[in-house]
This record gives sequence, structure tokens and C-alpha cells, in this order.
Amino acid sequence: MTDARLRHGRASLALSFFVQGVTFALLVTRIPAIQDRYGISDGLLPVFLAAVPILAGVGSVLTEKVVARVRPRVVLRWAQPVVLLALLGVGAGSELWTAALALGAFGLAVGALDASMNMMGVSLQRAYGRSIMLGFHAAYSLGGIAGASMAWAGAHWDLSLLVSYLPAVVVLLPAAFIGSRWYVEGADEERGQAGEAAKGAGAVSFRLLLPLCLVMSFAYIGDSTVSNWSAKYLQDVLGSSEQLATVPYNVYMVTTLLGRAVGDLGVRRFGAVAVVRGGTVLAAAGFAVVAVAGGAWTGMLGFTMLGLGLCVIVPQTFAAAGRMFPGASDTAIARLNIFNYVGFLVGSPLVGALGDAWSYRGAMLVPMVLVLATLLYAKSFGAEPARYGGGHERPRTADVG
Repeated sequence: MTDARLRHGRASLALSFFVQGVTFALLVTRIPAIQDRYGISDGLLPVFLAAVPILAGVGSVLTEKVVARVRPRVVLRWAQPVVLLALLGVGAGSELWTAALALGAFGLAVGALDASMNMMGVSLQRAYGRSIMLGFHAAYSLGGIAGASMAWAGAHWDLSLLVSYLPAVVVLLPAAFIGSRWYVEGADEERGQAGEAAKGAGAVSFRLLLPLCLVMSFAYIGDSTVSNWSAKYLQDVLGSSEQLATVPYNVYMVTTLLGRAVGDLGVRRFGAVAVVRGGTVLAAAGFAVVAVAGGAWTGMLGFTMLGLGLCVIVPQTFAAAGRMFPGASDTAIARLNIFNYVGFLVGSPLVGALGDAWSYRGAMLVPMVLVLATLLYAKSFGAEPARYGGGHERPRTADVG
């Protein structure tokens, strides 16, 4: 495969990550507006919110089956337009059933999209022979910042959901579809026959994959804690103004972008295990600072540390799964991706329940301990490829990153 083709494939995949970051941020940051538009009660809203990640998990499971027959780039090429059109459907509908239908389509397509994007990212990283996964996730973070900014503008100017979503979809849908022409997978030689893919699926040992699944869940429990509780924590616990309470999540997103932008260099220089350990300690320290903060600015320092620490863990978890099962990386990533949604589902309710029953300061210590548990599994990020059939490891040097 030529260097030019790899560069084009890398750029087109980065565009897909960016588009998904914009799309997801536009949805989650306008949840109050969606609730008002469809008259969703406070009691029913958690059902709608939980349905999206549950269906995304289903979409990831289905993707594992589909990529045994077609390449991940085909899944991605068609899943991304469905996600964008589903977002538009959320903005255009008026009846509760239309919201349920649009959010259901969004969830299923997001699962397929997340799985296929990371499958391709791991494959391209293997072809490059160096760490590039953090760069793809940096593009996602950049898209998240752009999408959150668009959502803020829509809320500030009191624009309808349709008016807020339509310009983004009109621009991003053709861009993503045109960009999909340059999708490539760096490990095509490993995917030559459908039978080989099916054989690879059976070779993924859940016992070996489990540490990475736990790390993925812990990371997303931490991430969802920041996403859902940072504003309330700053305002209700640390006594900030309502306006200042909106800042921590933006700071978290910016530091996530910065950390991922330079993270690949760290992996190349120090190795994946060292970077994950460093990120874990920094993220846990961030939760500790948040828990003991005496004021809003100290709390924001903690959320800043969280962004810089957590941002490296998820991309490296996908990369580690690809290294562990090089001949069945698509299967491993599809299964690992499910635990993204497990963490998202568990994190917010867990902190909320602990905060109400105990204290929100104490509740922040729980994701801290869970994230810190990543240190127990850090060696999995440098694991050598597993031997197919036996679940043992064979002597082989793993690619960096």
C-alpha cells in the first residue's frame, strides 16, 4: 500500500471522527431542548437517555457479525449518514414516537459507527507501525468542541432544534460521504477471506480481553461523571455562579483535545504502558482535587487534570486490543466497544445515587478508585499477540502504540 494512500485514508478517517464528535455533542448538549420539544417527562427522560447507549451496544454486537462478511469501511460509509440523518430526525419531529424512532436509529448507528471507526484506526496504526490512534480521538474531541459551540449558539439565540441541526447536517453529510471514498484499511492482507475472519472471531479470548473491557468501563464512568455532574458539582457543592458552572466541561473538552493531540508522541517516546499509567494517576489525582476542593477554581483545576489524564486511556485501550488479537482485531474491538456504553450507563446514575444518599464530594471518590484500578491492568497495554486457539501468548514484539 502506497504512503499516499495511507495518508489519504488517515485524513478521511480523522474527518469521520471529527464529524461524529460534532454530531454527538449536538445531541447531548441539547437534551433539555429535546425534552421540551417532545414533552418528555422527567420520569421518562432517563428511559430515553438509557436507550441510546443500550442500542449502541446492540449496534456494536451486530457490527461484529457484519464485518465477518464486509469490510469495516463499508459499515462506516453507511453508518455515518444514518447517524446524521437520525440527528436531523430528532430536530424535525414533533410526536413522541418520532423522537423514540430517531433516537433508536441514532443509537444503533452510533454503535456501528464507533466500532467500525476504531477498527479502521487500529488497522491503519498497524500499517503505519507507530501510534496514531490518539490523533483520531483528538479529531473527535475537536468535533465535540465545535458541536458544543454550535449547540451553545442555538440555545443562546433560542433557535429551534431543526434550525440548529440542519446547517451542520447539510455541511457534514456530503463531506463525510465524499471523504469515505478514501477510506483504507491497513491490514487488508489479514482480511482476505470471510472464513478467516470467522476463524479469528472464535480466537478472541474473553479472559484476555476482560482487563481491557474493565479499563474501558472505568474510563467512561469517569468521563460520564464529568459530562453529567461537573456543572452541578461546581454550582451546588463549590458555590460557583451558574455561568461559571458551565466552564468545567468546556475546559475538560479542551484539555482532552490537547492531551490527545500530543499523546501519540508520548506513546512513541515512552510506550503505551507508561502513558496509560501516567494518565491514570493524573486522572485519579484530578478526582481527588475535585473531591477536596474548597472553591470553584480549585474544582476547575481538578477537572482540567481529569481531561489530561482520561483522554489517553480509551484510544490506547482500542489499540491494545488490536495488538493482542492482530488477526481478529475487528472482533476484539467490537466486543470491547460495548463496554464504552456500559461505563456511560453506569457512571452518571452511580454518582447521582451516591451523591443523594451520601455526599457529592464522597461520590467523586468512587470514579477515582475505579479509574485508579486501571493501574492493575496496565500491563495489558503492552501485551504480545495471543496465540489463536489456545488463549496463550506467543513470543512476538508488539507494535508501539
